[in-house]
Parts: sequence; structure tokens; C-alpha cells
Amino acid sequence: MEKVYILGGGRSYIGIENSMYRHMPAEILGAETLKKIIGLYCIEDLDGIIAGNGVGAGGNITRLMMLEAGMPESIPAVTVDLQCGSGLESIGIAASKIACGMGSIYIAGGFESSSTAPRRGYHVNHPDYWQFGGENGWYHAAKFSPGRHKETAMLEGAENTAKKEKITRQEMNPWVIRSHQLAKETRERGILRDIVFAVAKGCDKDEGIRERMSERFLDRLPCVLPEGRAITAGNACLTNDGAAFLVLCSGKYAREHGLKPKAEFIGMAETGGNPSESPRTAIMAIEKLLCRYHLAAEDIDIFECNEAFAVIDVLFARAFPNLAERYNIFGGALAYGHPYGASGGIITLHAVKALEKAGGRFAVCSIAAAGGVGTAILIQSC
Repeated sequence: MEKVYILGGGRSYIGIENSMYRHMPAEILGAETLKKIIGLYCIEDLDGIIAGNGVGAGGNITRLMMLEAGMPESIPAVTVDLQCGSGLESIGIAASKIACGMGSIYIAGGFESSSTAPRRGYHVNHPDYWQFGGENGWYHAAKFSPGRHKETAMLEGAENTAKKEKITRQEMNPWVIRSHQLAKETRERGILRDIVFAVAKGCDKDEGIRERMSERFLDRLPCVLPEGRAITAGNACLTNDGAAFLVLCSGKYAREHGLKPKAEFIGMAETGGNPSESPRTAIMAIEKLLCRYHLAAEDIDIFECNEAFAVIDVLFARAFPNLAERYNIFGGALAYGHPYGASGGIITLHAVKALEKAGGRFAVCSIAAAGGVGTAILIQSC
């Protein structure tokens, strides 16, 4: 098997839905980000692009994005839809292709625009047609499990997990505050400046980071579900727009082109769990990954989890006590945001940078996806 390396990559600044990218479709946002990365690495012989997208218009939107970026028509492109896990899964697929000799260099990651996501509606022949208002009805979130189609499925999953694990708002609050504080400090110190790009005029900041976040403010927020007791707009991530891509190549390609990789892709693990408690799968995937590669949690220097909900932070802290200082050290999705298809690329870029900063060896990235699927990857510094 050929070794797989991460040469580098980058991401756009992350926008809040209906804000700075409100008129920029996903394929354009992705294309502008892609052009920045192509310019950095002067890639001419790309074997393909594999990218995640969760709420776009479909139709292999990655191919459309690639063409919008002005890349050669000869380059194939594939779209992956694993919802929140799409970007991380795309990276894993690209790495697998390289490892088994099906290609030498790929771009992988993802892109998303909640601001321009199309309205979706059921066909008149579908039994759920009238549930969403018939001819004039539409829905935003897809159906993730059998039974009634609930657009609040992800919120309910976090609420169910909090209830079953007896996770209170007071236990989650410090994680929310920590995420914003670390993201703010990271921005002030310019730690991510070489991997974050302005892709449009005036779009030059991660909009979700709050300069001031307090327990008093969090305690005053109402629960987002009518019968909820735990999940609020403060301890759940926002909906966002953004794009993130990495360049992966074989060891042979790196040697022949005189390239110095930033990290080695070691492997990945995926797991399924209860769709009604989907946040659990972020931790389940980490545990499966560690078992597969015969590692203890203490062997990992950096953990990057997509904290779509602070419930995930608490689950991590309970599963891996005393490792908080290695967890989301630049802040997480509660601060930056969660552009679904892009988030796997975002946390992988952050993990590579965190390994460099900490001088560590191993990093794990993990995401829980809608429908109860967890994905985790293991990378090693070069």
C-alpha cells in the first residue's frame, strides 16, 4: 500500500447563514476557495476532486464547482453526501484511492451554502406530500431515519443525548465559553492566517466568533425545542456557509516533485449509532479508530471534534478525562460555525496546524453525522 500524505490546503472564512455570503452559491464559494489552493500548489496533474456537500442542489455539484473554478475538463470530480460527515468522508475516500494506487494526487474536502440552499419539496405521489403543505410546501432538512420526517431531528438527537446522559446546560456552558475564547485568541494571534483565505471582498472574518460569551448570557437563552431542557442557540452551532480543501498525494508523488508534506494520513474508522442520539457517534468513531490502530487516547496529541453541540464536548470529557488541553485547541464549531459539507476539511486543516504548533505526533479528527453515522481519521505529523 502506498503511503498517503497531506501537502496542505486552506479554507474560506466561515459566514453565518444569510450574512456575508448570502448571494454566493455553494459552487461559487467553493470555486473561489479552490482557486486559492490551486494557486498555492501549482497543481497541473490532478487525478480528481472529491468533495462533500449536504444541502446544495445536487447533480454532482463538485463537478460544477470545479468547472466554475476554471479547471481542466479532463479532471473528474465526485460529490459525497454524508451530511455533517461529508468532508471527512471525502478525505478518507481520496486517501484510500491513493493508498491502493488508483491515483497519485487529489483535492478533497467540502463546501456548503446554507444561505442559498434550494427549497425541497415532496412529489405529489409521495405519502409525505401533504405533511409539508402540498404544492406550496417545502422542507429544509432531509429525512434521516424511518418514521415521520422531522426537520428538528438533529436538535432532538442532541436533546435526547443530553437527557439520557444527564447533561445539563450548566455542564455545557464552560465548553461554549471555552470555544469562543480559544477561537478569539487564535484569531488575535493570527495562528490560522496561512490556511484561511478571503474569497470575496469584505468577507474577511469568521463571523460566528463572539468577543464576549458569558455564563449569564447562556443561562438566559431559551431552549430551542418546545419540550426541551438542554439545547439552546448558545450550545448548538449556527448554520453556515464555507469551504475547505486539502491536497493529498502519494509518497512517490511527493518525492518525484520535491514536495514536503505537512502530515501523513494513517487511516479512518466509521461507525453507526442510534439516529435519535447521533452526537454519540463522534466519540464512538474515536474509540473504534483507536482500537483499530492499537492506540490509547493518551497517545493522541490533538483531538479535533466537530462540536455541532456542546453535548459532544461533554461526552468527550467524560470518555477521555484529563485530555481537554488537547481538544479543539483553536476553538470549535460552536464558535466558527458548521458549514455541513465543509466541516471535515475545516477540522482536518485545524488538526494539521495544531500538530505543528504543539509539536505532536498524532491527531484524530471526528464528526457525528445526521442519521447516526460517526467518522474519524488518524493523521501523523511529518
